[in-house]
Amino acid sequence: MFPTVEQTVPGRLIGGAPGPVTVPVRFTYSADDPLAVHLVFPASASLSGTTVTWTFARALLDHGLGAPAGTGDVHIRPCGPDTTTVELRSPEGVALLRFGTARLRHFLLHSYATVPAELEARAIDIDGGLTALLRETRG
Repeated sequence: MFPTVEQTVPGRLIGGAPGPVTVPVRFTYSADDPLAVHLVFPASASLSGTTVTWTFARALLDHGLGAPAGTGDVHIRPCGPDTTTVELRSPEGVALLRFGTARLRHFLLHSYATVPAELEARAIDIDGGLTALLRETRG
């Protein structure tokens, strides 16, 4: 079993309701997927009424804490000295959330203690992944 880091961080969902709504977002990081961070939203916060997971590069989260980052569906940027904004874009619309930067840094520090950035590539099981992919294509 690979080490996993999980931390629930309250996010303030901006827009839509009369005022910001607080959503408990679970940030997860696992050594078996060392390049990725997963944001898990509870069913109560999704349009579909089911748990929704967004996955993106851990480096994007790290860079976004200090300067605007992201070119695809996920954009992260500082919003003042204590807050970080995460913008999630999908065909259904855009979600804008604000998180306490200190909590995100805490999560990242624990993820880097699990797999340091310089060891990310070594932690990937390329042979195992290719074997599983080939097994799936053969049927």
